[in-house]
Amino acid sequence: MIQAHDSVIVHTLGRMVIPVAQLFGFYVLVFGQYGPGGGFVGGVILAASMILALLIFGRHQPESRLVTKVLQGDGVGLLIFAGVGGLCLIGGGQFLNYTHLQIPGLDEASRHFVGILLTQFGVAADVAVTGVSIAISLSADNKTEEVSHG
Repeated sequence: MIQAHDSVIVHTLGRMVIPVAQLFGFYVLVFGQYGPGGGFVGGVILAASMILALLIFGRHQPESRLVTKVLQGDGVGLLIFAGVGGLCLIGGGQFLNYTHLQIPGLDEASRHFVGILLTQFGVAADVAVTGVSIAISLSADNKTEEVSHG
């Protein structure tokens, strides 16, 4: 079962480290097309920060409410990814060919940038949700529920 840690030092460090890790994950996500990183790596960093929040504060604490909200967004990343690819198909091109991405008022370079950024957001969302859901499913909390129900 994922329960809150009882150390004040761990709670204080968690309140300082977790937002910095999430900001770094967002940075890696957004600027991944210019260097190492991108949607997968950014999603892994975001998932790791949320798993750290679970381990420090517990699953049902207010500090872990982002984890609950992330789990409710399962499949949103796939919808974003497929939506961008679908918009490229509607524009007359191939799937994820950003040249044909239909966004009014943007030149070709801007359409490429927006298309890549949106697909990276979709990948990061799915990776983060998957990582957090794996951590929760591996916790003893769910195992005891399965034993009592089955």
